[in-house]
Amino acid sequence: MDIERSVTVDRPVDVVFAYLSDFTTTTEWDPGTVSTERVSGDGDVGTRYRNTSSFMGRRTQLDYLVTERVPGQRFALRGENPTVVAHDTMTFVGQNGSTTVTYRADFEFKGIARLVAPLLAPALKRLGDDAEKGMREALERLE
Repeated sequence: MDIERSVTVDRPVDVVFAYLSDFTTTTEWDPGTVSTERVSGDGDVGTRYRNTSSFMGRRTQLDYLVTERVPGQRFALRGENPTVVAHDTMTFVGQNGSTTVTYRADFEFKGIARLVAPLLAPALKRLGDDAEKGMREALERLE
C-alpha cells in the first residue's frame, strides 16, 4: 500500500529541504505524529529517529533510518516495527523561488497485519490527506 501527495509552496527549495529533512518536524506538519525524536546521527544518511504516531485510535512506534539524503533533491527513510515496514521518500523540485515536494510512503505489512491491510486503505488515504494539508500549512509559515 502506498500514499503519495505533492505540495507546492512559494518558498525556496533549500529552506523547504532543510525543514523537512529534519524529521523531528513531523510533529508540526503530520497530524498523526505524537512525537519524533532523533536517536542518533546528525541528520545525514544513517541517522535514526523514533516516531510515535496515533493511527485509528492506537499509538504505534516506528524506528526510522535515513537511507538517502541529497540536499535540495531527495530525502528517504525506512521505518520499521513488528507489524509494518515503511519507506518514506520526499523529492524536491525548486523553480523560481517555489518548491514542489512529493511525499511518498510505501507500507509493507507483516504477519497477521498483512491480512487486514486492505481494510486500512480508507484510513491511510485520510492520513495522506491530513499530512498533505499539514505539510502545506507548515511550509507556508517558513521564512
